Amino acid sequence: MKKVKNIHIGKRIRAKMKEQGRTNTWLAQQLPCSPNYVYIIYQKTSINTDMLIRISNILDYNFFDDFSK
Repeated sequence: MKKVKNIHIGKRIRAKMKEQGRTNTWLAQQLPCSPNYVYIIYQKTSINTDMLIRISNILDYNFFDDFSK
């Protein structure tokens, strides 16, 4: 079995947002949630899988792949 990495998912989401030139307000509108909640997401070391699927689809990036690389 392949080992699963322990990553800080909030930091990965924030990095992908920066890479794509997206704003916190933009992500908040897409989810929808408050911009303050986006900052909370960035601080999380783990996240609900349903939320991660939503963010993956919004940013067109599969964050689940990061765990097995």
